[in-house]
Amino acid sequence: MTEQNTTVDPAPADPAPVTSEAPAAAAAPEAVQAPGAPGEPGTPEAPGTPEAPEAPGAVAAPKGRRALRAALRWTAAVLVFAAAGAGTAYGISRAERTDVPGLSTKSDGRWTYPALAKPALPPGAPAPFAVDDPEGIHYADLTQLLLPAPVGSSPDPGLKLEKDSAVTVDTFLEEYESTAREKMKAGFADNGLRQIAARGWTTLDGTRTRVYLLRYHASGFADTFMGCGSELNGVKGMEPDGDWGKARGSQPAPDASGMTVLRESVPFGDEQTRIGCVQSGDVQAVILQNRKGGAAAVPLHQAVILQRQLLG
Repeated sequence: MTEQNTTVDPAPADPAPVTSEAPAAAAAPEAVQAPGAPGEPGTPEAPGTPEAPEAPGAVAAPKGRRALRAALRWTAAVLVFAAAGAGTAYGISRAERTDVPGLSTKSDGRWTYPALAKPALPPGAPAPFAVDDPEGIHYADLTQLLLPAPVGSSPDPGLKLEKDSAVTVDTFLEEYESTAREKMKAGFADNGLRQIAARGWTTLDGTRTRVYLLRYHASGFADTFMGCGSELNGVKGMEPDGDWGKARGSQPAPDASGMTVLRESVPFGDEQTRIGCVQSGDVQAVILQNRKGGAAAVPLHQAVILQRQLLG
């Protein structure tokens, strides 16, 4: 709020004092006596008798100055309170509802993530999709491109990690039905899959998340990935997530290009699976979430958008 300074003009200077050399009018004139009652106190004046004129510098002048000062003080007080009231209203209108006590809004289910930062590039390497890297080749370490775990989550003990968050092709294929694994593995070998990195966590509500990044030799090979929702382990059927691509409150609809979001169709078993895929240049991201009783849509949408931002 911009502070408003209210200034009060100084009171007018006192008039020149009445000296002993002032005109005779400075002295109070004699009262006009009513006929028949000369000099008697309390005797009413005769009708039509004019009031004695006030001399310059008489007692009325100080009273006028006091009245002016009082009026100025009240005006200053009113302006200060008006400014404070306007500033408070402006502050409330500009603040987020969650910042004002008593006006907090219910969470929409988003998780709190650490601040995202673009990974460091090797010396001389361009950023993906830069002018000198139109194919979107990611030269940064694949582990640095992984979405970090949200605040308050625990590492997933069921995810088999190798050194530097790497996973084997066989570990990744455990997310799919056994009947699909051999074909997918052959496709990886034919289409230039270079490495897979992963990160997994579990949140307090029981949602289990796995994020996989698959790096290929070129963006054209990453386009051949067919594992987004196809034959996931224990999943009977997948369908497009109807809430994906819609605006949420003040949040605009996400740019869905290069992204796919699916959910396990109803009825599902003990738990529901959701999957999100992001294809960015030579990297294919696969994000899986499972939760007993049903997996919420917002956490997956959030994870997909943030992972897309990291990949560029």
